[in-house]
Amino acid sequence: MTGPATCFPFRFDPVFRPALALLGVRPATAWVTVTDRDLLIRYGPWRLHTDRDNVTGVEVSGPYRWWRAIGPHVSLADRGVSFGSSTAGGVCLRFGVPVPAIAPGGRPRHPAVTVTITDPPALARLIAGPDQP
Repeated sequence: MTGPATCFPFRFDPVFRPALALLGVRPATAWVTVTDRDLLIRYGPWRLHTDRDNVTGVEVSGPYRWWRAIGPHVSLADRGVSFGSSTAGGVCLRFGVPVPAIAPGGRPRHPAVTVTITDPPALARLIAGPDQP
């Protein structure tokens, strides 16, 4: 990673913390970091890394139903990956070139990721620019 980094911690709903901790997902192991060149997501043992220029779309969304938001998920509809620790809301980042994240070996590759960080609008503004709400 290059340049100054901005780090966004995940929001953790207290009721889901024990189950997520069993997966290795805790506040100390879950964050999104953005630099002028890179996007790095750590969600416990899972990692996603791509060039910041590979992010082609940003959407703030939520709230979510817990069974669709909590834990690591792959969407059957579009193969996007979700890293969730809260039902309050998150941000979806779409990629020009799909990236690996959920399984070792680089497959499958995901066209998008949704993360439930503490400040989704701030991440959206950082990635998309000041016009993002």
